[in-house]
Amino acid sequence: MNNLEIIQKGYKLFAEGNVPEVLTLFDPKIEWSECNGFPFVKGDGISIGPEAVVQDVFAQIPVHYEGFNIEVKEFVASGNKVVMVGYYKGVWKATGKPFKANATHVWTLNNGKSTHFFQAVDTASIIN
Repeated sequence: MNNLEIIQKGYKLFAEGNVPEVLTLFDPKIEWSECNGFPFVKGDGISIGPEAVVQDVFAQIPVHYEGFNIEVKEFVASGNKVVMVGYYKGVWKATGKPFKANATHVWTLNNGKSTHFFQAVDTASIIN
């Protein structure tokens, strides 16, 4: 699989709820940068390693959001970078209001594994 196919597979697995299989696509020392403005972001928003990503990010999603999903509009790939452009959709549990927020993810891969993740999201839309 090339880098684009690896990332596309990851989004498919995440949508299916298969987090253990998603984690197999991550480097053991993945650096995950979560966008400031999310209610569960601590400190600088950086998590290191798959287990930290699960604890700091993936496990927090159902605590704060109902029906959370990612709507992918397009992928752009060049070299070791893959960019996802799309939307986050769901319901913010604190208010019960649905949201659709712009989202961009930048992935860096090395030897077939994701080594870095950077997120840019319209967080104001998510916590309405």
